[in-house]
Amino acid sequence: MARVKRGTTAHKRRKKVLKQAKGYRWGRKSKYKMAKQAVMKAGVYAYRDRKVKKRVKRALWQTHISAAVREKDLTYSKFIALLRKNKIEIDRKILAQLIKENPEIFNKILETVKSQ
Repeated sequence: MARVKRGTTAHKRRKKVLKQAKGYRWGRKSKYKMAKQAVMKAGVYAYRDRKVKKRVKRALWQTHISAAVREKDLTYSKFIALLRKNKIEIDRKILAQLIKENPEIFNKILETVKSQ
């Protein structure tokens, strides 16, 4: 069986890692060993923060809803409870969008919930 020289393969692998580490600071962008560790850690952070992003967005929507509802003398938790009680199934993302883009529709929902 013929001998396989691995120079090309190793070079491609290193080049790929260094390309991923482009824009990093100090030796992490140019030294393979450091770049490899940095890219692996970046992947861990990216995976973790895709989940954190969802939590952060939901908290932001809740804050927007809370602020809008407090102007109408109601708390966030009571508002959500009244929505459930009246069987209005609108998620927090849509409610936050309504507050920003169509406040009159949100006010109608609020009045409907308050009146019952």
